[in-house]
Amino acid sequence: MPEASQYTFANKELLELLIKQAGVHEGRWLLMAMLSFAPGNFGPTNEDSAPGAAVIVTRMGIQKAAPETPLEMTLDAAVVNPAPSSTEKRQPSERSRRAGSSKGSPP
Repeated sequence: MPEASQYTFANKELLELLIKQAGVHEGRWLLMAMLSFAPGNFGPTNEDSAPGAAVIVTRMGIQKAAPETPLEMTLDAAVVNPAPSSTEKRQPSERSRRAGSSKGSPP
């Protein structure tokens, strides 16, 4: 099977991934983009050039939604990235398992 060379994400999928990456567990969030603008003369040839502007996406992020933000534009972090419960048993890390296995054995 050929190796994948491209992955695409819908806005809601990207929003969910960013909420999880940021470690956010509560509140409604929406996707945001920081943009830059670059003016110039653009066209296929010098004779066909015309003034214009390029819009560049410089950063993507999440922003806490205001109460009036339509629900369709947001995701609830408590739903897509619930906080681990304090009663939930954590799996020991590899390091702690190795340290635990040496307890009680002679040096």
